[in-house]
Formats: sequence, structure tokens, C-alpha cells
Amino acid sequence: MNRFDVIVIGGGPAGSATALFLSGCGHKVALLDQARFPRDKICGEFISPAADVILERLGVLAEIDALSPVRLSGVSISSYEKTGFAVEYPPIPGSTRPMTSLSLPRMVFDRLLIERVGQAGVVVKEGHKVTDFIVEEGRVVGVRGRDDAKTPFELRAQVVVDAGGRNGVSLRRFDLKKKNRGSSKIALAAHWAVSGPLEKYCAMHISHPGYTGMAPTGPGQTNVVLVVDKKSIQGEKDLHDFYVRTVLKNPLRRELLDGGEVMEKARSVDSLAFSVRPVQIGGLVLVGDASGFIDPFTGEGIYLSLRSAQIASDVIDASFKRNDFSRGALAVYECRRKKEFRKKFLLSKILQRLIYSPALCNRVIEILARNPEQAATLVGVIGDYIPADKVVSFKFLGRLLAGAMRIDGFFSFPPSS
Repeated sequence: MNRFDVIVIGGGPAGSATALFLSGCGHKVALLDQARFPRDKICGEFISPAADVILERLGVLAEIDALSPVRLSGVSISSYEKTGFAVEYPPIPGSTRPMTSLSLPRMVFDRLLIERVGQAGVVVKEGHKVTDFIVEEGRVVGVRGRDDAKTPFELRAQVVVDAGGRNGVSLRRFDLKKKNRGSSKIALAAHWAVSGPLEKYCAMHISHPGYTGMAPTGPGQTNVVLVVDKKSIQGEKDLHDFYVRTVLKNPLRRELLDGGEVMEKARSVDSLAFSVRPVQIGGLVLVGDASGFIDPFTGEGIYLSLRSAQIASDVIDASFKRNDFSRGALAVYECRRKKEFRKKFLLSKILQRLIYSPALCNRVIEILARNPEQAATLVGVIGDYIPADKVVSFKFLGRLLAGAMRIDGFFSFPPSS
């Protein structure tokens, strides 16, 4: 059997969600991944509050909650060790449900998703690496590749979904990846064993030469991701040593880790932010990181992957109903995705300019610390359930910048008791 309605490349959150949504619409789906699960992946392991609704629809939220995962109640942000705030996620108007984010190891999360995919009747082929597309009459109609025994395979479908991430085969095959105009970033990540109690916040610490995201992932364990400009690691012979040294250089991080020890050698991934040219061929859709990646400070990649899979699945299902798999029919997905996330992407660019300007960053963070309502709105946007236009507006940004110009000093975190 080598014919399907849809072939999905990649078994991460974007690919698994796409396969589940389309299988639920009655389509015959195959999912291929070159790895075998469970497999680990560098990630902040932070899933924003807005993802709960999608995870429930996918049928995995109950299984996740049964594992008693870490639920985070808010976000704390510090700026160059001088100023900062901590704020809980604001409620959704008219709802009594407390808003929390998930902090869950990727090995656990991805395993639950791929198991759910198999239970839904999707044909899952692990250890299958896609190397090329089958193109006929200007449309993608299948894939070619080899399994981990080096046996070649060929599968056909009306639609192929590339959810293969930043190294997706479609990015190379059709030259879709754009070069990043700005400075290139690198992320270094590792889990730390911590003896003391962990706060229930996703902690963002901005300080030279970059920033960290810290989130507890289980009892006595926290994930620490360091993002820096690649120029800052020039001349460094040992990236792990650089990672540990840089993380502990910040006293606020050092206090949170409280003498903790890194549990593994730091792993790295570079070329964080990139964009993708529009697909110029029928029968092909890109979801998740394969469709572009924004900086993780506000990017929250897992929610973006799940939501883009949901949008793509709606468009692909509509294409089956019309029996139209042309580039124009499937390009509706790209339009809808860009419209929904355009202002979130713009917010990311604004914050990137902000965090690498210490004086302005300190002033803006102090204003937010003094104005809990504004801070809560920003955190809700980062949590993906308050529309980004609530902060990407002349009114919100104007108030921040006006306040920044008036402030002469900074406030400090209170000393630890």
C-alpha cells in the first residue's frame, strides 16, 4: 500500500497535529519521520496557555494532565539584573478557568502525540527519511526516500505536508529558505538539577550577551535555554563551559538555580530566526518550523506549530471537498497563517530591538513593573490567548515609550529573605 490522501513529513507537534486533524476529517494519512520515538529535541519545553484548547481537540490533554505535569501560573522577566517584574496570566473575560502554561519534556510530549496518531488510524512510518518529492505536471504528488535499513521507498498522495522543521526537505528542494538579514543567533540548552523549591513561572532573564528562558519540568529539575548572538561564542573552545559560565554569571539565575548542577552536556541549535518564500507549486503545504521560525523570546514554537497545523488542515480538507490541490487553492493557508500571526511576528521584532538595548530595556521593564495591567496584557499576548494587536498598537507602545522617556532611575529586585 503506497497511496494515501495525505502524506505528512515529520512527527513533531506540527506533523502529528496535522495528521490527527486530517485523519479526523476522514482522510487516509501517512506520517513519516526519519527518527524513532521516543526521541529528544532541543526546546524550551514551554507550551502556552492557548494550546490547551487544541490539545483537548487532539485528544491528548487528558493524558497529559494524568501525568501531573508542571503547570506555570505566569511569567517573570528581568532586565540586565536591575529591574523586573513577575505577573500571573490574566483571566479570559467571562471565563473562570485559570490560565496556566504547560512545562513538559519534549520526549514525553512528542511520544504522547505520536502514540495518539497511531491510535487514530494514521499509518506511522518511523525511521523513514524523505529525500525528494515526486513532481508531475507542476504538482507534488508524492515522496521518495529510504528507511533506516537503506531500503528505498516511494509513496503517493494528493497532498504532501512538510512538517520537517528548519531542515525540511522542501526548503532545500525548492530553495524556499530566506537568509536572515539580522545577526545570527544560537541557542544552548540543558536541564539542571535543583535542590530548592522552584517557582511556578517561566523566568526570562535578559542580560549580556543574550537572554535565558527557564522553566521547571519536574520535581527538582528545570530547563535552561540560553540564546546569544553567534558572535559572542567566537573563540570559545568549549560551548558547554561557555553555557554554564554565562548562565551562572547572572546573579538572578544563580539564585534561582541555588547551587544546582547541570545534568547533561549543553546542546546547541543555530539559525534560530528565518523566513520562507511562498510555495510555488501545487500539492505541497508547509507547517510548523518548516514555514518559518521567529525568535523564541515570544515565538512559543509549540503553540505556533499546533495552530498552524489546525489552519492547514482546514484548508487541505476544503481542497479535498473541491478536488482542487493547486497552488492557488492551498495558498489560502499561507494567507490565513500570516494574517493571524502577523502582529505577533511584529512584536517579536520589536522586542528583539528592545532587549539588546540595555538602557531602553531597563526603562520599559520598569514601566511594566509599575503598571501590572499593562504587564498582564503583554503576558497574555505572549501566552497566545490575548490578540497581539492589544500591545502592537500606538496606544500601548506609546504609553511605554512615553514613560521610558520620563524615568530617571531604576528599581531593583528586593533582597532575598
